[in-house]
Amino acid sequence: MAEISHRALRELVESFHPGGPDLYFSEMINTSALLSAGPFERWYTDGGPCPERLVYQLTGSDPEFLARSAAMLDKMDCAGIDINMGCSAPAIVRTGAGIRWMASIDRAGEMIGQVRKQVKKRLSVKLRLGQETLLEQEFPAKSSNPSRGSRTGEELFKYLVRFCRRLEEEGVELITLHPRTDKEKFKRRARREYVSRLGSALRIPVAGNGDIDSPEEMLRLGMEWDAVMTGRLAVRCPWVFSHAREKAAGQEPRRIDLEETALRFLDLLAQYQPPEFHISRARRFFNYFCDNLTWAHHVKTLLNKEDTLLGMKRALEKYFGDHEEERFSKS
Repeated sequence: MAEISHRALRELVESFHPGGPDLYFSEMINTSALLSAGPFERWYTDGGPCPERLVYQLTGSDPEFLARSAAMLDKMDCAGIDINMGCSAPAIVRTGAGIRWMASIDRAGEMIGQVRKQVKKRLSVKLRLGQETLLEQEFPAKSSNPSRGSRTGEELFKYLVRFCRRLEEEGVELITLHPRTDKEKFKRRARREYVSRLGSALRIPVAGNGDIDSPEEMLRLGMEWDAVMTGRLAVRCPWVFSHAREKAAGQEPRRIDLEETALRFLDLLAQYQPPEFHISRARRFFNYFCDNLTWAHHVKTLLNKEDTLLGMKRALEKYFGDHEEERFSKS
């Protein structure tokens, strides 16, 4: 997740025991910036606090740049390399990266083949159900009736299986599926049935991602899927992995001190991110974290008015001082 899955958040997650996730994925690392040794790249490639469980996620549109970047990161202490083929942010799509890779099975397969030659560790790909404009070409409407709408789930799935089987042939060892199209964003619930179906169609494991909202749901889906990835939930509730482990062990999860957690994140942000990143990263984090609070919108507004971490700290302290009943999580 851009501006979120950096070392400060990983440090926060790891501070809750009995432990964090089996794997972390980095922010998207732009291949052009990495290869040109941009001034902030060392922050993106900081693998702490547990590099052996970190997967570096790459984004780019040039196969050679992706292969060279993967080779560079593969030599670092990490768990693997991931190619992002799912991001549908307009700024990414315009460059030909992210979900635009799904526009051509052959081109994507050839690129993965180049990357695979450079990567000794595990190679994975994150993608979506598909790009709706592409599917209009793959499966033309049988009628000119505009009410027919976007492609059906079965049409999406046919193309997806063909696409993923090519990636599998080229050496991808794990696929993470966010089961929405590029146009759907969060307008509809993730189509989770396609995670299991894709897993059955491939020889490699498929992780599912999308709309996971509790540790109980994470555990339940973990019984249905090969693996579970969560993004927004892990930001809103950085303790979710700890709570899931406690529930799996039959223990009652502890209540969380929300004020202490929020302030600790600001301290970690100051310690592990450059000053130029502080405010944007803090605002992104609190956009999710504040949903734990009754007056979430009010607190977000207060924090967005601040332009220093100290100002944010004081705003949080005042809010929790005025609303002592909000200090601890509800579960």
